[in-house]
Amino acid sequence: MTKAEIIKEVSKNTGIEATAVGAVVEGFMEAVKGSLAKGNPVYLRGFGSFIIKHRAEKAARNITKNTTMTIPAHNIPAFKPAKVFVNEVK
Repeated sequence: MTKAEIIKEVSKNTGIEATAVGAVVEGFMEAVKGSLAKGNPVYLRGFGSFIIKHRAEKAARNITKNTTMTIPAHNIPAFKPAKVFVNEVK
């Protein structure tokens, strides 16, 4: 499902104009990105959590040049679904 399909579905189910729903969806995504960029997780009860995972420094191989390189430690965004959400999908 794409963002446009989500906007269309929410608009159809709520009766709110698609442009207003689109603005809300964009605002939500910006709020989540902003919070994660500051290092703060986002918890949505009954849905899941947007969190930051830390990846340690590690060695990797470039197989085309047969050389070893180091990938520095970094953070990545992740989503952890709530138990209720997981059970509903099963």
